[in-house]
Amino acid sequence: MAAELHVELVAADRQVWSGEATLVVARTASGDIGVMPGHQPLLGVLESGPVTIRTSEGTVVAAVHGGFISFADNKLSLLAEIAELVDEIDPQRAERALERAKSDDDAAAERRADVRLRAVAVR
Repeated sequence: MAAELHVELVAADRQVWSGEATLVVARTASGDIGVMPGHQPLLGVLESGPVTIRTSEGTVVAAVHGGFISFADNKLSLLAEIAELVDEIDPQRAERALERAKSDDDAAAERRADVRLRAVAVR
């Protein structure tokens, strides 16, 4: 059995995912980071983007919009402003939201829709 770390993905309004993983990849202010069991302690700022969680059963992907990442004692916490699992994302609705945001010149809404679509593409 491969070594695992405990992962908590939490949004401002709910716990999105919790479990054991062998690898987590997330985007930080310093660039993409991969965290595996035994990683050095870290604290960073999450950038909007897909988060990939590899487990022994498969892969979990979420669209994350801002927040913080911390790792210590083999526990990874992803504290996001907004987080959605790809199974919760309707790609057609995200496409419509992206088009609407572009026509409204709403950069923040455009970024959120783009992150949702990128997360669905990772799946």
